[in-house]
Formats: sequence, C-alpha cells, structure tokens
Amino acid sequence: MAGQHIPLRLLAGLAALVAAVLLFDILAPPPLERAGGTSVLITDRAGRPLRAFPTEDGRWRFHVDLDAVDPDFIDALIRVEDKRFWSHHGTDWTGLARAAFDSARSGRIVSGGSTLTMQTARMLEPRPRNAGSKLIEIWRANQLERRLSKREILELYLSLTPYGGNLEGVRAATWSYFGREADRLSTDEIALLIALPQSPEARRPDRRPEAAARARNWVAEKLARYGVFAEADIAEVASVSVPARRLDFPARAWHGAEAVRANSPPGDVRSTIDASLQAEVERIALTRALGEGPDVQVSVLVVHTPTRAVRALAGSATRDRPGGWIDLTNRPRSPGSTLKPFIYALAFDDGAAGADTRISDLPRRFAGYQPENFDRMFRGDVRVSDALQHSLNIPAVLMLDRVGADRFTAQLTMAGARPRTGSARGEAAGLAIALGGAGLTARELAILYAALGDGGIAKPLVWRAEDEIASRHGPGNRLMSEDSAAEILRILQGSPSPEGRMPGQLTQGAPQVAFKTGTSYGFRDAWAAAVSGEHVIIVWVGRADGAPRTGVTGREIALPILFELADRAAHHLRDEGDSARRLSADPRTRARGPLEAFAADRPPEILFPPNGAELWAGSVNGRPPRPFVLSGRGAGALSWYIDGEPSALDDAGAPVWRPDRPGFYLVSAVDGEGRTTRVRVRVLTDDPA
Repeated sequence: MAGQHIPLRLLAGLAALVAAVLLFDILAPPPLERAGGTSVLITDRAGRPLRAFPTEDGRWRFHVDLDAVDPDFIDALIRVEDKRFWSHHGTDWTGLARAAFDSARSGRIVSGGSTLTMQTARMLEPRPRNAGSKLIEIWRANQLERRLSKREILELYLSLTPYGGNLEGVRAATWSYFGREADRLSTDEIALLIALPQSPEARRPDRRPEAAARARNWVAEKLARYGVFAEADIAEVASVSVPARRLDFPARAWHGAEAVRANSPPGDVRSTIDASLQAEVERIALTRALGEGPDVQVSVLVVHTPTRAVRALAGSATRDRPGGWIDLTNRPRSPGSTLKPFIYALAFDDGAAGADTRISDLPRRFAGYQPENFDRMFRGDVRVSDALQHSLNIPAVLMLDRVGADRFTAQLTMAGARPRTGSARGEAAGLAIALGGAGLTARELAILYAALGDGGIAKPLVWRAEDEIASRHGPGNRLMSEDSAAEILRILQGSPSPEGRMPGQLTQGAPQVAFKTGTSYGFRDAWAAAVSGEHVIIVWVGRADGAPRTGVTGREIALPILFELADRAAHHLRDEGDSARRLSADPRTRARGPLEAFAADRPPEILFPPNGAELWAGSVNGRPPRPFVLSGRGAGALSWYIDGEPSALDDAGAPVWRPDRPGFYLVSAVDGEGRTTRVRVRVLTDDPA
C-alpha cells in the first residue's frame, strides 16, 4: 500500500510544482513595459523625414517593423547570433552546451551561448553577468516565447540593442551613423551593425574607429565562412572606412512636427506636411523677419481646404530670436480685422444685408463704445462690399450689433475658434470682437477661413496623412451658408491688391487670392489671411512678447508675405485641387443701383457731421471728450470752417473740431473749385447752458 502512495505523492508534487511555476509566471511576467517610451520620427506626406524626438530620458530608441529592415541584415544577424532562432523555444540548449564546453576548455568565457530571445530578456532586465543571471535569462526567454511571436521578439531585440552612448536599436544606429533608415544596407554597414552591440562602448566608431573597423572586418570574415557573404565582400568591407562621427537626427519643421506629434497617438507619424513647401515657408519667414529688424517673428500656416490637412507650419521665423522656441501659431493674439468677413457672412445668412446693401460709415456710439476707422475718416453711406474690402470699422461694428456679439462668439466657438478675452472674470468681448477685442490663434483662424473656402463648413485641422480622406468626406459644423461663403469670397477677391501686385484676375496662371488683413490695437499684431484656390494661408508678424511696432500694419508687412506664399504653394502643391478654381475667379456680381453720390462734378459732400445732427461733446464714462473728425468728399482736398473760422488739424493732418460751448454751429466744407457745402448742427455738453 505504501508503494502505491509514492507515485501519487510524486504526481501531486509535480502538479504543485507546475502550478507554482504557472502562478509565478502570472505574478512575475517579463517586464515588457521597459521597452516602452520609444522615440518618434515624423515624416512628411511622402515619407521624407522631418524631425525625430528622443525618449523622455534622452535616448534614441525607435520602434522597429521587421518589414522595414533590410532582410539581408536580418539573415546575417541570425546566422551570427542565433542560427536556430526560428526553431528553439527561447533557449538553444545545444548552443548553450557548446558555449559551456568551449569556455571550460579555454579557461575563460569564449561565448555566452545566449539566444536572441535571451539577449532580449537581458536588455529588458539588465543584471550582472553570472550563472544566476543566466538562469533568470533562460526563464525570462521562455516567458517571452510564450507571450510573443518570433517576429515580435526580433522586433523587440532590434529596438533595444545597444549601439553606444544613447543609441538603442538598429534604426537609431542607422540614422546616427548613416543618416537614413535600415531598409537598405551595404555589406560593410551590415557587418558593422552586427559587430557594435557585442561591445558597444569599446567599439564606438565615432570614438574608437580602429576597434570598430577590426570588429566589423572580423564579422565580415565570419559571415563569409558561413556563406552569407562572398569572399570578395571581405576585401570590399575592409576598404570602407567606418563613420567618423555621429550624424544629427532630422530636425526640420521644428514646430510643425511638434504639432503633429501632439495631435497624434504614440509612434512614428506620416504627417500631412509637404517638405518642399515647408522649406520654402521657413525660408520666406526667416528672410522677411530679418528684413523687419531685431526681435521680429513671423509665423505661417498653410492648410489644404478640402481635407483640412496642414501642408506647412512655421511657428516662428527662427529660434535664435526671442520667442523663437514658441509655436506662435498656437498662441492667442488679437486678430485685428480678420473676423470681419464672418460678421458679414452671418448678416447675409440672416437676410439683413447683401453685398450691395448701403451701410452708414459715420461716427456712432454703442452704449459707451465708440469705434473709429483706422484712417480716422468717414465715408458716409457705402456698399457692404466696399466696407469689407476697405476694412471699415464702423460698418463692421454696426453689422455685428445687428447680428449679435454673443451669437457671433458662440458661432465661432462651435466652429472650433474660441475667442478669449483678457478679463479675469471671463467677461465677453462684446462688439469689440469685430476689431480684434478677443484673442484667437492662427490655427483657429485657419479653421474659419477653411470653412469660408469650403462652403461654410468648419472642420478641425488634420495632421496625419491617413486622416485626410476621412476629413474630406466627414461631417463638420456649419458656420455660414454656402451662398454667403461664396459671396464673401467674391468680395474679398476684389480687395485692393498689395503694391506692385497685379490682381489675380489679370494675371495668367496666378493664384486667385481672397484675402483679409488685420492689425491689432497698438500695432502689436499684423495679420493676413486668405483662401488661395484650394488652400488657406495665415500669416502673422510681430514680436513674441506683444510689444507694439508703431505704424506697422497687416497690409504693409503681412500681406506681401502672404502673396509670396500663395505663389509658392500654387507651385509646390499643384498636384492637388481643381486648377480652374485655383487659377481663376468667378465673375463678380455687378453692383445694383445708381452711384450718383460718388460723381466728381458735384459740390463737396459733408459726411460728418450730417445736417441737423445733435452731437454729444461731453464726457463719456468719466473720460474727457474726444474731438470730432470732420469728414467729406469732393474735388481735391477740402477746407473746413466752423462758424467761418478754419478748423484745427490733428497730428495726422486730418481736420478736427473740439467745440468749446454748447449750442448751434455752422460747419462748412470748401473744395478746390471754391464750391461750398454747409450743415447746421447742435452741440450738447455736460454744461446745460
């Protein structure tokens, strides 16, 4: 009976051992998480490298796809390091026994007998090289083989292999030593890549080139003995010098690549950026910034409208100037007048106005807010199209008052462009948003102008090439109707071109540009935004610290940059989009109604003050009153008189009037032909007398 219990006890013991092993395997799995934190390579839409990012601890370690590695290198590696890799289960017991026998016979360790799987386990969990560590490697290798396929193990090995310094993995090595990927390697490169991990610091080619060359040549001879290399390859490998220094990793599209990385899941990314256009954008931005003087930065964004793909992004002109390390396309700035097209578009949607609607450009106060035009002149009744093309402030604020500032802000926010105010209490910008009273980023402006160029539909920007098709056919948020978007584009296409630039309608092959400029309060930000064929272009010029640049406007500095970029984009991106739409313009809708008021043979017309007006010349919200700017039009320059006395002129030479008492006044305008027009007005002040 006792003899019968022995097998049962043995079986029970074996079962307990197996259970313990399985439990230990579950409780102590291989530390695969230590292989995480790989470097990232951002490429352009054609796969050309833009910028590489190291791991958080400063190492270069890229994920490896076996299909993207030269198969000749894989064959040579396995033949040298682990010829039975594809058949063993983590440990090559035959090779391990041979290594032990050779080491015992030589009195020193000749080879470790470690398989590629065991070496991978050691790289995941570094330990001192001794017998105990070898047993742990054997156990860990068995765990890896049960969890990963052979391909996955090999990819993990090729991602972790040390190549000296902060280089880990074959891709990091080929980029650093050869300046390219590991997909096509020469015989000398294959031999060097196999030799270096065996003693990475002692054989670093940039520090110990002789040792690296000896090890490489020895591997080449070994591969020739195995029949992997031909005999002639030995001499060829030996005749090639090893790399004398490490090369820099790709570092183009500095801010653009960072934006792609921030808007993508972990891992390498094929971006939407076009490397050729990106280089042009960076060159133009730098050249223009240098021409503008010290501390000036230029940021640029180019977006493909149908897909919302970012084709180029320059966050700054140079990192050698203040603020250059900041991506200024992602920093809220006052957009100046660049939002005016969207105010008019909503008014068109409401039926409140059209391109030929007459709107008043006269002084107006809105509950304590009194805007004035940039040139401090007033033009009386003008068409909406003219008001937008010439960026008149008062008509834009008047139209926003009709549309509703809160509604307008909500529409922009829903489109993906959230206006920001400087108020700590989160107060709305109100009507001031029409003139740049709330901050937006260049990226948000790109979303809005892309909606303008895509029938009024707003969509987020796209950074990965694989997302372009989905974005093209995906839904969005309607910002305005298709008809209103088309009308606004026609109006903007008719805006006065920058000096020296012939209108696109008259130039064969030139991109048709529908543009708007903007200048923030205090001349801190100069903007130009445009729909140019199938692309949206946003340009910002200024100082990163927000310091003013007195007298510098968006039309003066940002618009010429935009037109240069439009030409380059049309050249580099000529493969995408409808060429007819890019290079031509639809006929503009002809104005309806007579325009006799603009005839030159009439006596002067006084635009401000209008006849019979009552003018408030008292304080507003405790602030002293501002002088009235007299405005009119006629033949030549006008001379102004108040009750027969010549009016004063401000620093800009404009006629101004500061009443010294309440009561009635006679205001006269005399043109160069001596023709006179008079209006009678009443002035009210804080003094009831």
